[in-house]
Amino acid sequence: MTDFDDRATDRGHAGRFDELRTGFTAAVSHELRTPLARILALLDNADLPGADVHALIDQARAEVENAGALIDEVLFLSELESGREIVSLGHTRAIPVLEEVAEDVEAAAARAGVTLAVEGDSSIDVPLRPRMLRIVAQNLAENAIRYAGHGAHFTLSIGRAGDFVVLTAADDGVGVAAYTLPRLFERFYRADAARTSRGTGLGLAIVKHIVVAAGGEVEAEGDRGRGLRIRATFPT
Repeated sequence: MTDFDDRATDRGHAGRFDELRTGFTAAVSHELRTPLARILALLDNADLPGADVHALIDQARAEVENAGALIDEVLFLSELESGREIVSLGHTRAIPVLEEVAEDVEAAAARAGVTLAVEGDSSIDVPLRPRMLRIVAQNLAENAIRYAGHGAHFTLSIGRAGDFVVLTAADDGVGVAAYTLPRLFERFYRADAARTSRGTGLGLAIVKHIVVAAGGEVEAEGDRGRGLRIRATFPT
């Protein structure tokens, strides 16, 4: 390959990176405008006669918290993509971390009417730092709590499949349309319009980035009315 070809290739890579960065910036800006617009509307409503100011303040506080969570996840994803956050450094025993995550989200799950379980071989390790495994498990659990629906059961499990370790997050809830499954790990993607007011839209994107950075793969299975199963597969 000539120097000219090398320069052309570099320009092509730079152009694609700039395009992705521009698209990501536009998406972040759009997502932040939504809670800000809601906060302004709530403040305007607080000036109306007979307004329940305390309730409006509580709603505005929730919107601020949502915006803060979005900013935190955007910054974390940026650190992952830049390589500043090391994903895989040694191995972590999975079951203790999964049990800690289940305990941490138990109250939120109870409010949503979702029951939780952790299953698997207690001797299995995954090629992730403890913090990274916790982030993956928590995002998977929170996704189910938000969207599986009242009465659903959610299970985090760890097992082996040949030469691979498999972390599975499965629920028997409302599920999503099968044609949306390949897009679930895209940034800010929501499977239907009813989900636009909940979550940051980055949880599963973060899960995928961590799993892939550790040399693994992630996939989603399910359909409407058949729940959702997310499998993260790691080489041993």
